[in-house]
Amino acid sequence: MAGMLPTTTSAPVTQDRPQLAAPGAPAATPRPRPRRSGLQRARTRNSLVLTIPALIVVVGLLLLPIGEAVYYSMTNWNGLTAQWVGPSTYLALFENPAFWQVLENNGLLLCSVPIAILVPLGIAALLHEHVFAWRLFRSVIFLPTAVSWVVIGMVAARAFAPGGAVNQILGALGLRMLEIDFLGHQYSALAAVAITFIWSMVGTNTIIFLTGMSTIDPSIYEAARLDGAGRLGTFVWVTVPLLRRYLQFGFVITMITAFTALFSLIFIMTGGGPGYGTTTLGSSCTSRPSRTASSAPAR
Repeated sequence: MAGMLPTTTSAPVTQDRPQLAAPGAPAATPRPRPRRSGLQRARTRNSLVLTIPALIVVVGLLLLPIGEAVYYSMTNWNGLTAQWVGPSTYLALFENPAFWQVLENNGLLLCSVPIAILVPLGIAALLHEHVFAWRLFRSVIFLPTAVSWVVIGMVAARAFAPGGAVNQILGALGLRMLEIDFLGHQYSALAAVAITFIWSMVGTNTIIFLTGMSTIDPSIYEAARLDGAGRLGTFVWVTVPLLRRYLQFGFVITMITAFTALFSLIFIMTGGGPGYGTTTLGSSCTSRPSRTASSAPAR
């Protein structure tokens, strides 16, 4: 039977190997790239044309004023004529010790921005759980946003005064050794300004985070509870990641407010004093001279 079976011959299996060009043979020419279609070229052209108006607005309203500010900063400008003096203005500024103190004040006050995010986030998490009288608390917490920064600064100046509400509370708690003139020392005045700023941002950021929490599907929380996650774990691993966009928005709003509203608080609460203790870069030229620096008597 073995002789009856047809015999088949199998060809040797060869692997595809790149063919090496023979010495002296011309190199293979690369394949030409496919040309873009007319529709793609039209889209690119239209996108560039539509970008030009926005680019003109950005250049006219942002880049040109910045360039002029840099130019006039290197001149002796009296409002009408400008005399070029070069970078000597910046060199004199860097050699001034008060400049570095003012720069330090800016850095310390900016440290309050993360706290102005975390505190409202925790309050929003509690209100989202519908604690007792959560509607009333939501209205009370949002109340500071309806008050102007000047009023907030005046109230805070009275609260942190030597006989203000803060020292009275410390005395009632038996902590009279902590009663000081908060606005009379550099770091305590900076802390008072930072606390006032954080308190004023609690309402805005709390409403932003509550809005974000209301958009989260409740089934996600139910799935997390079925998986054994507690309240803290659900908040850290479910709520916070889903609030990423709202956290970014709250951070941007807080940073913008820090650069625009701190001037009002400092001007009303301390005037930049004591000395240059609370003076910032934005208020260094407009602070009240009676509190920012001690001037010699006129002769």
